[in-house]
Amino acid sequence: MRHRDRKPNPALGEQRVLAVWCQDWPAVAAAALAELPATRPVAVLAANKVVACSALARAEGVRRGFKRREAQARCPDLFLAQADPDRDARLFEPVVLAVDATVPGVEVLRPGLLVLNARGAARFFGSEEAAAERLIDTVAAVGVEAQIGIADELSTAVIAARRGAIVPRGGGAEYLAPLPVSELAVEPSLAAPQRADLVNLLHRLGLRRVGDFAALSPAEVTSRFGTDVMLAHRCARALPERRPSARPPSPDLPVAYSCDPPIERVDAAAFAGRMLATRLHAKLSAAGVACTRLAVVAETAAGEELSRIWRCAEPLTPEGTADRVRWQLDGWLTRRDGARPTAPITLLRLEPVEVVAAAALQLGLWGGVGETDERARRVLIRVQGLLGGEAVQLGVLSGGRGPAERITMVALGDEPIPAADPTLPWPGQLPEPAPAVVLVNRPQVHLTTADGTPVRVTDRGLLSALPSRLRWGSKQWCLTGWAGPWPIDERWWTLESDIGVLARAQVQLDVEPADARALLLIYHGETWRAEGIYD
Repeated sequence: MRHRDRKPNPALGEQRVLAVWCQDWPAVAAAALAELPATRPVAVLAANKVVACSALARAEGVRRGFKRREAQARCPDLFLAQADPDRDARLFEPVVLAVDATVPGVEVLRPGLLVLNARGAARFFGSEEAAAERLIDTVAAVGVEAQIGIADELSTAVIAARRGAIVPRGGGAEYLAPLPVSELAVEPSLAAPQRADLVNLLHRLGLRRVGDFAALSPAEVTSRFGTDVMLAHRCARALPERRPSARPPSPDLPVAYSCDPPIERVDAAAFAGRMLATRLHAKLSAAGVACTRLAVVAETAAGEELSRIWRCAEPLTPEGTADRVRWQLDGWLTRRDGARPTAPITLLRLEPVEVVAAAALQLGLWGGVGETDERARRVLIRVQGLLGGEAVQLGVLSGGRGPAERITMVALGDEPIPAADPTLPWPGQLPEPAPAVVLVNRPQVHLTTADGTPVRVTDRGLLSALPSRLRWGSKQWCLTGWAGPWPIDERWWTLESDIGVLARAQVQLDVEPADARALLLIYHGETWRAEGIYD
């Protein structure tokens, strides 16, 4: 009977994932490095905003997204630390080693979160509940608190870990259904950056629970959204995700570097990591694949072999690979528990454990990792060198009410900082969709009735007559529809308020279907001007 139990049973689900989540890890690592008492609230800042905080800080009212001053106002005793991925990875290494010593085969999603195969752990310890208790005790012995989540799929297990839950076999969709849809974007290692935009869109559509989103048919999702939304939909339905090593990597892809002289310092290790990352991605590009799961392996002069696997939500870039190699080597070389390598590192090796076809990534021009993107960027930098730094500019989403205000142009290579915070509330903001073309010069147009009488906006914010025709230069069109006007009530305290009524309106032109156009108009100084064009 025992021999039959050891055979894989498809009905029981071969793939069970166990996630170990250390809450508020950046704050925990910052407190540990500063040797703070457990009673001191901690917050971690990036770009002057809170990106992580301890439970004590949250109890005082501190939240992610707060600016430094607001966080200090809520909690005067708050200890502030700057975000440091190197610190987080280095201090998380003892946790990884402790878990790996208990259950081999650990995969690090990010510092503070790791996953492993739950099936082997459950068999060894007798049950999934016993394995979870043992791992919690193991992590606690390192001085860190952790929560365990177990489910059929990796993303479900990570979400369950935040609640310390073990999801029954086949019950992933039922477990996720009542959760807020924001859970699909809460873990950065499993979600693309644009996942937050999806959550906002689903809220506007009235889909506030994961189950509401999962109830949509796959055809409805695939016909309207991109790849990341399709992955989020599969996560919401708890469908099988990509299996480990879904595509066997070519044996020619791993790269190695013989360290001569042997490496003992972190700076030397970081240099070797950058060189290896460049060589690895050259091979990946030539093979037409991208790496989503990477093994970092080091051998020492004493014959020791150290290895760690990193998994990423999106394919690794050369910079991302170099960062992970540096974090891992930093963790190995600076350990304080006496278990650091006993001899210098003599060999470094990077092995792609899981790859995907590069053609299936659907990467955009400005944010992709392909050769075409890099070539385009080099050309633009060359143009800057010929014409000046301000000759090449990129648009950054900004805060504002009108379409032109919501775009901040920054020079290529400069930090993409908007002129105004787009996350703040902007009462009176023009609703979506935004115009496809924004006319910065705002050319004058004439809005008239059928008999040619000019249409104006009254002091009460209403049209003086029904618009019927629009003339732009030498061309004119009949209108098939219009909306508005919407008064613009802002900066009433400035001298600009003396120009009279400000308002926006939308009009649809009667043209051929292939040339169908709608315009966004602004009424300014008793004159209509075109501000945007809709496709």
